[in-house]
Amino acid sequence: MIEIKIAVCIKQVPGTTEIKIDPETNTLIREGIENIINPFDAYAIEEGVRIRERFDGEEVEVIALTMGPPQSKEILKEAISVGVDRAILLSDRAFAGADTWATSTTLAKAINKIGDCRLIILGKQTLDGDTGQVGPELAQRLDIPFIGYASGILEINRNKMKVKRLMEDRYETFEINLPAAISVVKDINTPRVPSLRGKIKAKSAEIPVWDAARLEADEDEVGLSGSYTQVVKIFTPKIKHEIKMIEGSTGEQVEQLYKELKELNAI
Repeated sequence: MIEIKIAVCIKQVPGTTEIKIDPETNTLIREGIENIINPFDAYAIEEGVRIRERFDGEEVEVIALTMGPPQSKEILKEAISVGVDRAILLSDRAFAGADTWATSTTLAKAINKIGDCRLIILGKQTLDGDTGQVGPELAQRLDIPFIGYASGILEINRNKMKVKRLMEDRYETFEINLPAAISVVKDINTPRVPSLRGKIKAKSAEIPVWDAARLEADEDEVGLSGSYTQVVKIFTPKIKHEIKMIEGSTGEQVEQLYKELKELNAI
């Protein structure tokens, strides 16, 4: 009998920094680009597997979730190869165009469908969207506590856990009740490489696909229709370099530099 379920939310992202934008749709051009697991999500996967390994005598199941097109099955199989027990793909044309809020809505419905998930783990942000908003929004949708920038899980049982959080100049420690959600930073662990047994398991793994009907989701609450924000335009900013030489004595150069900076409202 499964005593504890851990859901790990991951995303497929382009495996390159050379991102191109379709000027007509303002979306990423993914054709011809290799897709990978969002790097921060690899730490979330690893932490889910490590938590399962910490429990003795209790059945813990780690479930990977992603929302995306059919080819996203590949990253779910990759998650299985490093220790995830099973995976679910959330895929439906109705999910297309989702902002972070609509994405969190879809994920929340899937987690509720799984039932009794004691912990939800995410990477702190994704390479493509780079917002870091899905984690806290998902926790809000599920009405559970959320801790961001988790750098260590110090203690955990079925009912509560103690989490260390990374801040700019210090660490903070929180004790929170479960169920809860956390987003992790790379300091939390070192992701493992797939074992031969893991690769064999992943190759034969069946990945179920849950659509909007399976989630009992209305089309006006997911995808573009359920999004509160919409991308109007995406562009690469043009960087303009201008060099101005200041001549004269040291005192004259300082005075001229001060004048130039003041005119630019830089001081």
